Amino acid sequence: GIKIYNKALEAGCTPQAFVDRGFETFKDQIKSFGISGDVHFIRTTDERHIKIAQDFWRRVRDNGFIYKKTYQTKYCVGCESEKTDSELDEQGFCPLHPGASLELIDEENYFFKYSAFGEKILDLYQKNSKFIIPEFRQNEMSEFIKRGLQDFSISRLLTKMPWGIPVPDDADQVMYVWFDALTNYISTLADDGIETLDALVQSTTFQDFWVNGSPTQYCGKDNTRFQAIMWQAMLLAADVPNSHRVVVNGFITADGGIRMSKTLGNVVDPRDIVADFGTDALRYFLLREVSSFEDSPFTRERFLASYNSGLANGLGNLTSRILTLAEKYLPVCPEIPENSIPQEFFDHLEHFDIQKASEFIWNEIAAMDKTIQETEPFKVVKADVAKGKELITDLVLRLYTVARMLNPIMPETNKTLKALIKANKKPEQPLFLRKN
Repeated sequence: GIKIYNKALEAGCTPQAFVDRGFETFKDQIKSFGISGDVHFIRTTDERHIKIAQDFWRRVRDNGFIYKKTYQTKYCVGCESEKTDSELDEQGFCPLHPGASLELIDEENYFFKYSAFGEKILDLYQKNSKFIIPEFRQNEMSEFIKRGLQDFSISRLLTKMPWGIPVPDDADQVMYVWFDALTNYISTLADDGIETLDALVQSTTFQDFWVNGSPTQYCGKDNTRFQAIMWQAMLLAADVPNSHRVVVNGFITADGGIRMSKTLGNVVDPRDIVADFGTDALRYFLLREVSSFEDSPFTRERFLASYNSGLANGLGNLTSRILTLAEKYLPVCPEIPENSIPQEFFDHLEHFDIQKASEFIWNEIAAMDKTIQETEPFKVVKADVAKGKELITDLVLRLYTVARMLNPIMPETNKTLKALIKANKKPEQPLFLRKN
Protein backbone atom coordinates (compact mmCIF):
# COMPACT_ATOMS: atom_id res chain seq x y z
CA GLY A 1 0.00 0.00 0.00
CA ILE A 2 1.98 2.98 1.31
CA LYS A 3 5.28 1.55 0.09
CA ILE A 4 4.07 1.30 -3.52
CA TYR A 5 2.33 4.66 -3.33
CA ASN A 6 5.54 6.39 -2.19
CA LYS A 7 7.64 4.62 -4.83
CA ALA A 8 5.21 5.71 -7.55
CA LEU A 9 5.47 9.32 -6.38
CA GLU A 10 9.28 9.07 -6.53
CA ALA A 11 9.04 7.68 -10.07
CA GLY A 12 6.67 10.46 -11.14
CA CYS A 13 3.81 8.18 -12.18
CA THR A 14 0.56 6.79 -10.84
CA PRO A 15 0.65 3.74 -8.55
CA GLN A 16 -1.18 1.69 -11.20
CA ALA A 17 1.35 2.61 -13.89
CA PHE A 18 4.16 1.80 -11.45
CA VAL A 19 2.87 -1.70 -10.64
CA ASP A 20 2.01 -2.36 -14.31
CA ARG A 21 5.63 -1.66 -15.21
CA GLY A 22 6.86 -3.85 -12.35
CA PHE A 23 4.56 -6.69 -13.37
CA GLU A 24 5.98 -6.81 -16.90
CA THR A 25 9.51 -6.76 -15.49
CA PHE A 26 8.61 -9.59 -13.10
CA LYS A 27 7.18 -11.76 -15.89
CA ASP A 28 10.34 -11.26 -17.90
CA GLN A 29 12.76 -11.83 -15.03
CA ILE A 30 11.34 -15.16 -13.86
CA LYS A 31 12.54 -16.61 -17.16
CA SER A 32 16.02 -16.29 -15.62
CA PHE A 33 15.03 -19.10 -13.27
CA GLY A 34 13.80 -21.41 -16.03
CA ILE A 35 10.13 -20.79 -15.23
CA SER A 36 8.02 -20.94 -18.35
CA GLY A 37 5.00 -22.60 -19.86
CA ASP A 38 1.50 -22.33 -18.43
CA VAL A 39 2.22 -19.89 -15.58
CA HIS A 40 -0.84 -18.42 -13.87
CA PHE A 41 -0.38 -14.89 -12.56
CA ILE A 42 -2.64 -13.26 -9.98
CA ARG A 43 -2.54 -9.53 -9.36
CA THR A 44 -4.27 -7.78 -6.48
CA THR A 45 -5.17 -4.99 -8.90
CA ASP A 46 -7.30 -7.41 -10.97
CA GLU A 47 -10.97 -6.50 -10.95
CA ARG A 48 -11.92 -10.06 -10.00
CA HIS A 49 -9.68 -9.96 -6.95
CA ILE A 50 -11.02 -6.57 -5.86
CA LYS A 51 -14.61 -7.83 -5.87
CA ILE A 52 -13.78 -11.03 -3.98
CA ALA A 53 -11.68 -9.11 -1.42
CA GLN A 54 -14.55 -6.71 -0.78
CA ASP A 55 -17.04 -9.54 -0.42
CA PHE A 56 -14.62 -11.32 1.94
CA TRP A 57 -14.59 -8.13 4.05
CA ARG A 58 -18.40 -8.07 4.11
CA ARG A 59 -18.52 -11.69 5.28
CA VAL A 60 -16.06 -11.06 8.11
CA ARG A 61 -17.89 -7.87 9.08
CA ASP A 62 -21.31 -9.54 9.03
CA ASN A 63 -19.91 -12.35 11.21
CA GLY A 64 -19.06 -9.73 13.83
CA PHE A 65 -15.25 -9.62 13.55
CA ILE A 66 -14.74 -6.05 12.25
CA TYR A 67 -15.26 -2.89 14.28
CA LYS A 68 -14.15 0.75 14.14
CA LYS A 69 -12.09 2.78 16.60
CA THR A 70 -9.55 5.61 16.92
CA TYR A 71 -5.99 4.59 17.80
CA GLN A 72 -2.30 5.48 17.66
CA THR A 73 0.49 3.15 16.55
CA LYS A 74 3.94 2.92 14.95
CA TYR A 75 4.00 1.48 11.43
CA CYS A 76 6.93 0.08 9.42
CA VAL A 77 6.33 0.85 5.75
CA GLY A 78 8.94 -1.72 4.68
CA CYS A 79 7.25 -4.57 6.58
CA GLU A 80 3.77 -3.14 5.96
CA SER A 81 2.87 -3.87 9.57
CA GLU A 82 2.43 -2.21 12.96
CA LYS A 83 5.30 -2.44 15.44
CA THR A 84 5.32 -2.48 19.22
CA ASP A 85 8.26 -0.97 21.12
CA SER A 86 9.49 -4.48 22.00
CA GLU A 87 9.86 -5.26 18.29
CA LEU A 88 12.18 -2.29 17.63
CA ASP A 89 15.94 -2.06 18.09
CA GLU A 90 17.70 0.23 20.58
CA GLN A 91 17.57 3.12 18.12
CA GLY A 92 13.82 2.70 17.66
CA PHE A 93 14.04 1.21 14.16
CA CYS A 94 12.57 -1.98 12.74
CA PRO A 95 15.40 -4.59 12.79
CA LEU A 96 14.57 -5.57 9.19
CA HIS A 97 14.67 -1.95 7.99
CA PRO A 98 17.35 -0.22 10.10
CA GLY A 99 17.53 3.53 9.60
CA ALA A 100 14.03 3.75 8.09
CA SER A 101 11.82 5.99 10.18
CA LEU A 102 8.53 4.52 11.36
CA GLU A 103 5.27 6.24 10.47
CA LEU A 104 3.05 7.36 13.32
CA ILE A 105 -0.60 6.56 12.66
CA ASP A 106 -3.26 8.49 14.58
CA GLU A 107 -6.68 8.04 13.01
CA GLU A 108 -9.99 6.21 13.08
CA ASN A 109 -9.82 2.88 11.28
CA TYR A 110 -11.55 -0.47 11.10
CA PHE A 111 -10.12 -3.26 13.26
CA PHE A 112 -10.11 -7.02 12.93
CA LYS A 113 -10.89 -9.09 16.06
CA TYR A 114 -7.67 -11.01 15.84
CA SER A 115 -7.78 -11.71 19.58
CA ALA A 116 -10.78 -14.03 19.10
CA PHE A 117 -8.82 -16.67 17.16
CA GLY A 118 -5.76 -17.63 19.23
CA GLU A 119 -7.13 -20.88 20.63
CA LYS A 120 -8.70 -21.85 17.31
CA ILE A 121 -5.41 -21.49 15.46
CA LEU A 122 -3.53 -23.40 18.16
CA ASP A 123 -6.13 -26.15 17.71
CA LEU A 124 -5.46 -26.05 13.96
CA TYR A 125 -1.74 -26.56 14.64
CA GLN A 126 -2.41 -29.36 17.11
CA LYS A 127 -4.51 -31.25 14.59
CA ASN A 128 -1.84 -30.83 11.93
CA SER A 129 1.69 -30.97 13.31
CA LYS A 130 3.03 -30.24 9.82
CA PHE A 131 0.84 -27.24 9.10
CA ILE A 132 3.94 -25.04 9.10
CA ILE A 133 7.20 -26.41 7.70
CA PRO A 134 9.82 -26.49 9.17
CA GLU A 135 8.56 -27.60 12.58
CA PHE A 136 10.52 -24.98 14.53
CA ARG A 137 8.57 -22.23 12.73
CA GLN A 138 5.30 -23.80 13.91
CA ASN A 139 6.69 -23.82 17.44
CA GLU A 140 7.60 -20.13 17.08
CA MET A 141 4.09 -19.25 15.92
CA SER A 142 2.52 -21.27 18.73
CA GLU A 143 4.54 -19.38 21.32
CA PHE A 144 3.63 -16.07 19.69
CA ILE A 145 -0.07 -16.91 19.85
CA LYS A 146 0.18 -18.00 23.49
CA ARG A 147 1.43 -14.51 24.37
CA GLY A 148 -1.92 -13.19 23.15
CA LEU A 149 -3.10 -11.93 19.76
CA GLN A 150 -3.94 -8.24 19.55
CA ASP A 151 -6.65 -6.78 17.33
CA PHE A 152 -5.13 -4.80 14.46
CA SER A 153 -6.17 -2.07 12.04
CA ILE A 154 -7.33 -3.29 8.64
CA SER A 155 -8.01 0.04 6.93
CA ARG A 156 -6.41 3.40 6.19
CA LEU A 157 -7.93 6.82 5.55
CA LEU A 158 -8.30 7.47 1.83
CA THR A 159 -6.95 11.00 2.30
CA LYS A 160 -3.67 9.62 3.67
CA MET A 161 -3.31 6.58 1.42
CA PRO A 162 -5.24 6.94 -1.86
CA TRP A 163 -3.99 3.63 -3.23
CA GLY A 164 -5.92 0.56 -2.21
CA ILE A 165 -9.20 -1.33 -2.45
CA PRO A 166 -12.14 0.73 -1.14
CA VAL A 167 -13.71 -0.52 2.09
CA PRO A 168 -17.28 -1.70 1.36
CA ASP A 169 -19.89 0.87 2.40
CA ASP A 170 -17.29 3.44 3.50
CA ALA A 171 -15.85 5.65 0.76
CA ASP A 172 -13.43 7.34 3.20
CA GLN A 173 -11.36 4.20 3.90
CA VAL A 174 -9.26 1.73 1.91
CA MET A 175 -8.28 -1.78 2.99
CA TYR A 176 -4.99 -2.43 4.78
CA VAL A 177 -2.76 -4.12 2.20
CA TRP A 178 -2.41 -7.47 3.99
CA PHE A 179 -6.14 -7.87 4.62
CA ASP A 180 -6.68 -7.37 0.90
CA ALA A 181 -3.63 -9.17 -0.52
CA LEU A 182 -3.92 -12.41 1.44
CA THR A 183 -7.32 -13.08 -0.10
CA ASN A 184 -5.61 -13.56 -3.46
CA TYR A 185 -4.85 -17.14 -2.37
CA ILE A 186 -8.53 -17.85 -2.95
CA SER A 187 -9.55 -15.06 -5.36
CA THR A 188 -7.14 -16.57 -7.88
CA LEU A 189 -9.45 -19.61 -7.98
CA ALA A 190 -12.44 -17.55 -9.14
CA ASP A 191 -13.55 -18.72 -12.57
CA ASP A 192 -14.97 -16.28 -15.10
CA GLY A 193 -18.21 -14.75 -13.89
CA ILE A 194 -17.55 -15.40 -10.17
CA GLU A 195 -17.58 -12.15 -8.19
CA THR A 196 -18.83 -13.17 -4.71
CA LEU A 197 -17.31 -15.24 -1.94
CA ASP A 198 -20.36 -17.52 -1.81
CA ALA A 199 -20.07 -18.33 -5.50
CA LEU A 200 -16.33 -18.86 -5.18
CA VAL A 201 -16.39 -21.36 -2.27
CA GLN A 202 -19.18 -23.35 -3.94
CA SER A 203 -17.34 -23.57 -7.27
CA THR A 204 -15.84 -26.82 -8.52
CA THR A 205 -12.42 -25.21 -8.92
CA PHE A 206 -12.36 -24.06 -5.28
CA GLN A 207 -13.56 -27.40 -3.95
CA ASP A 208 -11.12 -29.40 -6.08
CA PHE A 209 -8.09 -27.27 -5.29
CA TRP A 210 -8.55 -25.56 -1.92
CA VAL A 211 -10.73 -28.08 -0.10
CA ASN A 212 -9.83 -31.47 -1.58
CA GLY A 213 -6.37 -30.66 -2.93
CA SER A 214 -3.17 -29.96 -1.01
CA PRO A 215 -2.32 -26.32 -1.81
CA THR A 216 0.97 -25.17 -0.34
CA GLN A 217 1.86 -21.57 0.46
CA TYR A 218 5.49 -20.46 0.44
CA CYS A 219 6.73 -17.40 2.29
CA GLY A 220 9.85 -15.81 3.73
CA LYS A 221 10.36 -16.07 7.47
CA ASP A 222 9.40 -12.40 7.95
CA ASN A 223 5.94 -13.17 6.52
CA THR A 224 5.20 -16.19 8.72
CA ARG A 225 2.82 -14.38 11.07
CA PHE A 226 0.83 -13.00 8.15
CA GLN A 227 0.55 -16.34 6.37
CA ALA A 228 0.28 -18.79 9.24
CA ILE A 229 -1.67 -16.77 11.82
CA MET A 230 -3.32 -13.66 10.37
CA TRP A 231 -4.54 -15.34 7.17
CA GLN A 232 -5.77 -18.39 9.08
CA ALA A 233 -7.73 -16.13 11.47
CA MET A 234 -9.23 -14.28 8.51
CA LEU A 235 -10.35 -17.56 6.94
CA LEU A 236 -11.92 -18.69 10.20
CA ALA A 237 -13.70 -15.34 10.51
CA ALA A 238 -15.13 -15.73 7.00
CA ASP A 239 -16.15 -19.40 7.49
CA VAL A 240 -13.75 -20.48 4.74
CA PRO A 241 -11.60 -23.66 5.10
CA ASN A 242 -8.07 -23.02 6.30
CA SER A 243 -4.91 -23.38 4.26
CA HIS A 244 -3.42 -26.85 3.87
CA ARG A 245 0.23 -26.03 4.58
CA VAL A 246 2.65 -23.10 4.86
CA VAL A 247 6.34 -23.60 3.99
CA VAL A 248 8.70 -20.97 5.38
CA ASN A 249 12.04 -20.07 3.78
CA GLY A 250 14.96 -18.23 5.34
CA PHE A 251 16.65 -15.19 3.79
CA ILE A 252 19.32 -15.14 1.10
CA THR A 253 21.98 -12.89 2.59
CA ALA A 254 25.30 -11.39 1.60
CA ASP A 255 28.58 -12.70 3.01
CA GLY A 256 28.63 -13.03 6.78
CA GLY A 257 24.86 -13.16 7.03
CA ILE A 258 24.50 -9.44 6.28
CA ARG A 259 21.21 -8.47 4.66
CA MET A 260 21.63 -7.57 0.99
CA SER A 261 21.32 -3.85 0.35
CA LYS A 262 21.82 -1.61 -2.68
CA THR A 263 23.23 0.99 -0.31
CA LEU A 264 25.94 -1.40 0.90
CA GLY A 265 26.54 -2.63 -2.65
CA ASN A 266 26.47 -6.30 -1.62
CA VAL A 267 23.69 -7.43 -3.95
CA VAL A 268 24.04 -10.10 -6.63
CA ASP A 269 21.85 -9.75 -9.73
CA PRO A 270 20.62 -13.22 -10.80
CA ARG A 271 20.46 -12.02 -14.40
CA ASP A 272 24.24 -11.51 -14.38
CA ILE A 273 24.73 -15.06 -13.07
CA VAL A 274 22.50 -16.46 -15.82
CA ALA A 275 24.34 -14.48 -18.49
CA ASP A 276 27.69 -15.90 -17.39
CA PHE A 277 26.79 -19.43 -16.27
CA GLY A 278 23.29 -20.31 -17.57
CA THR A 279 19.92 -20.81 -15.91
CA ASP A 280 20.55 -24.36 -14.66
CA ALA A 281 23.72 -23.28 -12.89
CA LEU A 282 21.76 -20.63 -10.98
CA ARG A 283 19.05 -23.14 -10.10
CA TYR A 284 21.75 -25.60 -8.96
CA PHE A 285 23.22 -23.12 -6.49
CA LEU A 286 19.88 -21.90 -5.15
CA LEU A 287 18.54 -25.42 -4.65
CA ARG A 288 21.68 -27.19 -3.42
CA GLU A 289 23.67 -24.53 -1.59
CA VAL A 290 20.84 -22.37 -0.21
CA SER A 291 19.07 -23.90 2.77
CA SER A 292 15.42 -24.75 2.29
CA PHE A 293 14.56 -23.22 5.67
CA GLU A 294 17.47 -21.23 7.15
CA ASP A 295 19.35 -18.09 6.07
CA SER A 296 22.10 -18.69 3.50
CA PRO A 297 24.72 -16.37 1.98
CA PHE A 298 24.98 -15.78 -1.75
CA THR A 299 28.19 -14.26 -3.08
CA ARG A 300 29.68 -14.54 -6.54
CA GLU A 301 32.81 -16.14 -5.02
CA ARG A 302 30.75 -18.78 -3.22
CA PHE A 303 28.73 -19.40 -6.36
CA LEU A 304 31.87 -19.84 -8.50
CA ALA A 305 33.44 -22.31 -6.07
CA SER A 306 30.25 -24.39 -5.96
CA TYR A 307 29.82 -24.25 -9.74
CA ASN A 308 33.34 -25.54 -10.40
CA SER A 309 33.26 -28.28 -7.78
CA GLY A 310 29.68 -29.49 -8.23
CA LEU A 311 29.07 -28.94 -11.94
CA ALA A 312 32.30 -28.56 -13.93
CA ASN A 313 34.42 -31.02 -11.91
CA GLY A 314 31.45 -32.99 -10.57
CA LEU A 315 28.48 -33.74 -12.80
CA GLY A 316 30.12 -32.51 -16.02
CA ASN A 317 33.33 -34.50 -15.61
CA LEU A 318 31.48 -37.64 -14.51
CA THR A 319 29.18 -37.48 -17.54
CA SER A 320 32.14 -37.16 -19.90
CA ARG A 321 33.97 -40.13 -18.33
CA ILE A 322 30.99 -42.48 -18.39
CA LEU A 323 29.66 -41.60 -21.83
CA THR A 324 33.13 -41.75 -23.38
CA LEU A 325 33.34 -45.36 -22.18
CA ALA A 326 29.77 -46.08 -23.31
CA GLU A 327 30.32 -44.70 -26.80
CA LYS A 328 33.50 -46.75 -27.19
CA TYR A 329 32.44 -50.07 -25.68
CA LEU A 330 28.63 -50.34 -25.78
CA PRO A 331 26.91 -50.86 -29.14
CA VAL A 332 23.67 -49.18 -27.99
CA CYS A 333 22.22 -47.54 -24.92
CA PRO A 334 21.27 -50.12 -22.26
CA GLU A 335 17.58 -50.76 -21.63
CA ILE A 336 16.40 -48.11 -19.16
CA PRO A 337 14.32 -49.37 -16.17
CA GLU A 338 10.97 -47.64 -15.86
CA ASN A 339 11.30 -46.71 -12.17
CA SER A 340 14.83 -46.20 -10.90
CA ILE A 341 14.65 -43.21 -8.56
CA PRO A 342 15.10 -44.22 -4.89
CA GLN A 343 12.18 -43.45 -2.58
CA GLU A 344 14.49 -41.43 -0.31
CA PHE A 345 14.75 -38.74 -2.99
CA PHE A 346 10.95 -38.40 -3.17
CA ASP A 347 10.78 -38.35 0.64
CA HIS A 348 12.98 -35.25 0.74
CA LEU A 349 10.74 -33.51 -1.78
CA GLU A 350 7.60 -34.56 0.09
CA HIS A 351 9.08 -32.85 3.16
CA PHE A 352 9.84 -29.75 1.04
CA ASP A 353 13.55 -30.08 1.79
CA ILE A 354 14.82 -29.39 -1.71
CA GLN A 355 18.36 -28.90 -0.47
CA LYS A 356 18.44 -32.45 0.91
CA ALA A 357 16.99 -33.77 -2.36
CA SER A 358 19.74 -31.95 -4.27
CA GLU A 359 22.41 -33.23 -1.89
CA PHE A 360 21.07 -36.75 -2.41
CA ILE A 361 21.80 -36.38 -6.14
CA TRP A 362 25.36 -35.14 -5.57
CA ASN A 363 26.04 -37.90 -3.08
CA GLU A 364 25.21 -40.34 -5.86
CA ILE A 365 27.50 -38.44 -8.23
CA ALA A 366 30.32 -38.73 -5.68
CA ALA A 367 29.53 -42.44 -5.21
CA MET A 368 29.78 -43.02 -8.96
CA ASP A 369 33.13 -41.24 -9.09
CA LYS A 370 34.30 -43.53 -6.29
CA THR A 371 33.03 -46.59 -8.17
CA ILE A 372 35.08 -45.59 -11.23
CA GLN A 373 38.18 -45.06 -9.11
CA GLU A 374 37.81 -48.41 -7.35
CA THR A 375 36.70 -50.62 -10.26
CA GLU A 376 38.60 -48.90 -13.10
CA PRO A 377 36.22 -50.08 -15.85
CA PHE A 378 38.47 -48.50 -18.50
CA LYS A 379 41.11 -51.12 -17.56
CA VAL A 380 38.75 -54.01 -16.87
CA VAL A 381 37.08 -53.79 -20.29
CA LYS A 382 40.44 -54.35 -22.00
CA ALA A 383 41.21 -57.48 -19.96
CA ASP A 384 37.66 -58.85 -19.66
CA VAL A 385 35.26 -57.34 -22.22
CA ALA A 386 32.09 -58.84 -20.71
CA LYS A 387 32.95 -57.76 -17.17
CA GLY A 388 34.00 -54.30 -18.36
CA LYS A 389 30.77 -53.80 -20.31
CA GLU A 390 28.80 -54.85 -17.24
CA LEU A 391 30.53 -52.18 -15.15
CA ILE A 392 30.01 -49.50 -17.83
CA THR A 393 26.35 -50.45 -18.28
CA ASP A 394 25.74 -50.10 -14.55
CA LEU A 395 27.34 -46.64 -14.57
CA VAL A 396 25.23 -45.54 -17.55
CA LEU A 397 22.02 -46.64 -15.83
CA ARG A 398 23.01 -44.87 -12.62
CA LEU A 399 23.79 -41.73 -14.62
CA TYR A 400 20.34 -41.93 -16.23
CA THR A 401 18.78 -42.09 -12.76
CA VAL A 402 20.74 -38.97 -11.83
CA ALA A 403 19.37 -37.30 -14.97
CA ARG A 404 15.83 -38.23 -13.92
CA MET A 405 16.31 -36.79 -10.44
CA LEU A 406 17.63 -33.57 -11.98
CA ASN A 407 14.29 -32.94 -13.69
CA PRO A 408 12.88 -30.55 -11.02
CA ILE A 409 16.33 -29.20 -10.09
CA MET A 410 18.03 -28.59 -13.44
CA PRO A 411 15.44 -29.28 -16.16
CA GLU A 412 17.61 -28.36 -19.18
CA THR A 413 20.50 -30.50 -17.95
CA ASN A 414 18.00 -33.30 -17.39
CA LYS A 415 16.97 -33.17 -21.06
CA THR A 416 20.54 -32.92 -22.34
CA LEU A 417 21.78 -35.82 -20.22
CA LYS A 418 18.94 -38.15 -21.16
CA ALA A 419 19.38 -37.37 -24.85
CA LEU A 420 23.13 -38.09 -24.70
CA ILE A 421 22.62 -41.36 -22.82
CA LYS A 422 19.93 -42.60 -25.20
CA ALA A 423 22.10 -41.67 -28.19
CA ASN A 424 25.05 -43.45 -26.52
CA LYS A 425 27.25 -40.43 -27.29
CA LYS A 426 29.74 -38.51 -25.21
CA PRO A 427 29.25 -34.72 -25.05
CA GLU A 428 30.92 -32.85 -27.91
CA GLN A 429 31.90 -30.19 -25.41
CA PRO A 430 31.85 -30.09 -21.59
CA LEU A 431 28.40 -29.72 -20.07
CA PHE A 432 29.84 -27.10 -17.72
CA LEU A 433 33.03 -25.24 -18.56
CA ARG A 434 35.28 -24.53 -15.61
CA LYS A 435 35.28 -20.79 -14.80
CA ASN A 436 37.80 -18.55 -13.06
